[in-house]
This record gives sequence, C-alpha cells and structure tokens, in this order.
Amino acid sequence: MDMPTPDSAVLSRKDEIVARLRKVLPADAVIADVAETRAYECDALTAYKCPPLAAVLPASTEEVSDVLRICHEMGVPVVPRGSGTSLAGGALPTADCVILGVARLNEVIETDYDNRFIRVQTGRTNLSVTGAVEEEQFFYAPDPSSQLACAIAGNIAMNSGGAHCLKYGVTTNNLLGVTMVQMDGTVVELGGAHLDAGGLDLLGVICGSEGQLGVVTEATLRILRKPEGARPVLMGFGSNEVAGACVSDIIKAGVLPVAIEFMDRPCIRACEAFAKAGYPDCEALLIVEVEGSDAEIDHQLSLIMEIARRHDPVELREAKDADEAGRIWLGRKSAFGAMGQINDYMCLDGTIPVSELPRVLTRIAEMSKEYGLDVANVFHAGDGNMHPLILFNANEPGQLEKCEALGADILKLCVEVGGCLTGEHGVGIEKRDLMHTQYAPEDLEAQMAVKDVFDPGWLLNPAKVFPLDASDARRSVKIAAE
Repeated sequence: MDMPTPDSAVLSRKDEIVARLRKVLPADAVIADVAETRAYECDALTAYKCPPLAAVLPASTEEVSDVLRICHEMGVPVVPRGSGTSLAGGALPTADCVILGVARLNEVIETDYDNRFIRVQTGRTNLSVTGAVEEEQFFYAPDPSSQLACAIAGNIAMNSGGAHCLKYGVTTNNLLGVTMVQMDGTVVELGGAHLDAGGLDLLGVICGSEGQLGVVTEATLRILRKPEGARPVLMGFGSNEVAGACVSDIIKAGVLPVAIEFMDRPCIRACEAFAKAGYPDCEALLIVEVEGSDAEIDHQLSLIMEIARRHDPVELREAKDADEAGRIWLGRKSAFGAMGQINDYMCLDGTIPVSELPRVLTRIAEMSKEYGLDVANVFHAGDGNMHPLILFNANEPGQLEKCEALGADILKLCVEVGGCLTGEHGVGIEKRDLMHTQYAPEDLEAQMAVKDVFDPGWLLNPAKVFPLDASDARRSVKIAAE
C-alpha cells in the first residue's frame, strides 16, 4: 500500500512543533517519544504501520482548536483518531503527522429525555452512551460489533451501523448535531437538538467524511425508548444461497425485523468452538430478531417462520426466554474474535442489494477457490451490508497481497451488482484506490472540491479516501496556484 512521502521540512521541525503543542496542552497530553508513539502506529487494519511525528490527547473543544490552529500555521498534517478500531486504515498515521486522539473527550454534557437526545463529547464509547440513559429505559440505537470500544467520533467519521441498523438506521439517522473544529482552529456548530435544521445539509456532509473535513468534538444524538420486548429466531439452512434467498423473501414480504444476521459454515464452526452457543451443524445460519409487545412479536415471527419453512430449514429455533435469546446472539457477537483465534483475516465491508445476496455469495465462493484462500461470511443481511472475512497467513510471503487482490475483486463485484464499496467501515486506505471503480472522475472531483472548502491545505487525514493519483494531482495544482 503506497503512502505519500513525508514532508522533510515538517520532520526537521519536530522539536519546535512539539514545544508549541506543549504550551497549549498539559504535559501528559503530548506524546513525542519515538517508543511511545508506536502505540499509535496503526489502527485495527494492522497490516500497515507508521509511527506518527507525535500524538496529542486534548480534553476539550478549546484544546482541539488550539492544536489544529498550531498545526495549520506550521503546515503539519493531522490524523484524527477515535478508539483505533477502524478496519479500513482510517486512522493510519503518516510519518510527518500529529495524531489527534479524542479519548479524553468522554463526558456527557446534557441529557434531555423529554426531547429524546443526549449531548456527549465524542471520545465517549458507543456502548457507554446507552449506559448513560438505560436507567430511564432509553438507548442509543447504532450498535457496531466494536461498540464496547469504538468511539462516537469514529462512528460519525465512518457513518457506522450495526446489527440493528435494519430498523433504526446507521449513525446519520441518529445524529442531530455536532460541534466541529476546522483545520484552522475555527469552531462551528452544525444541526442541534432537533431534526432537519434549515439550510444546507452540512451535517449530512460531515457524517461519513472520515475526518477529512474537521474534528468533531461534541455530538447531539437521538435516544429512543427501549421496546417492550425483543425475541430472536435462529434458522439453519443447507446452503448460503438458500439462506440469502430467505433474507430476500423476508424483506420482500414487507416484514421489518430489527435485525437479520448471516453466518456461513466456517464462521458458525469458529463461533461454536469459541462461544459454545449451541449452533446447529449447517451450511448457513440466520439470526432474525423482532421487537415490540408480545402480540406484535408473535405475529411478526409467525410470518417470518412461515417464509423460512418454504426454504426447507435444517433448524428453526425460536428463543423461549432471555437466556436462550442471549445464547443465540452470543456466537454472532463473538464472531470476529472467534475467527481471530483460528487465522489471520482481513474483514471487508461492501454493500449490495438484498436481492443479489444469492448470486454474490455464489460468486464469492467461486473466487475463494480461484485464489486458494478461504472466505468466511458474517454480515448484516437485512440491509445487504456484507463483511466477508478472507483468511490468510500473514507470515507467508505473498499471502497478504493475494488477500488484498481477492478483497478488491469482491468489492468490485459489490459495485457491479448495484452496491457500493463500503457500508460502515469507511474507505480509509483500504479502498481508496478502488474509488475509481464506483465513481467517475467528475464525481471524485466534486467530492474533492468539498474538501477544498473545509480544508484548503489538505492537511486533515492525508492519504485517505481519495485515490493517491487524484489527491496528489489536486495538491500539486493548489501548491502551484499558491
């Protein structure tokens, strides 16, 4: 994976840069020792590593503004970092950059149950947002698998989803407003404690922008009343294609489960060995959950199970109590950790029309054989957000490159069938050179023009999202103009 050549002028001024940062931050909030900066050399896409020039840990919007103002004045690139759980290299540093971590921005600022919102600093973890309101029977809906660790800042950057996004939507559907600091230190407020603010939808531009436009320090999030109840049903099938067809039929029937999760045999076996969840011996497994009153749940599950029976399921198991419901979800929630127990893997993130699930699963199996690499599938089937896990040996020369080539072909397939390169992990460095697959040159030009407005010097999160040939050409033109 190519990265831009570090700016030698910036590297030569490290002592000066660090000294200025230490004037506006507490002593322990600036990390410049080479050994200590290695803690920030990568995110969850660990195949690529690069220690930053320095890392800073501000604790307020004002401190973030001071840091960005200094870096802007000195021409220092800045890479915003949430909890480092990005699977697309979204927080990968460059050697001449300052990592701006938001871990100390973790306070609840305001909670309003009457108007159903909570305002938090964005270093707060996803799960802890629900933790702050659950005593009042409220919750925050987006639930990425990494919700125990991932930060709201990263959720906003990548527009993260989760198992329950089929009913409740992803981050953009639950984000009401933000406080954001631009690269020159300017603090702006977008949206607020209400839906659909007037004027341009700048909040929609910011959510999913991957730290390219500013650093979000505070967020106003929609919170919801907890449902009366929820109940999952587990379905086992004889093939991936049949399970995919079942998903398509459930969606076509107009039933709206809160979640439809898919796992294939390699993932089922790994999760069962890891979590002992009691999963059946089958080729593919669906977990479908509905919620509401007992009467609503019974009605919805009867329709869903009737559809499932048309596909000759190997097993059809409705949870009878909370303990059984917990065991049904246990394996799925453990999937990524379970797969990591048996092999190195790369987790992809592409989205396809639900009707294309059978076709795409068949083609992925064919490509797996062609490349000689196993692929395990676990994903949010209800909205077509796929997460193929490509298994490889990181210690064997050439395996990583082969894995990346297979991953690129799978993502191209997603685009070919009418889908897109990412559903919730973002583009980062992983998919940036595939952006030409989905977007025409004029489309990329329009996106880069938006970055020009927010970050004219292209200092925020360099070498991400846009193909290097396009972004390098853009920066060269700007430098020449200046």
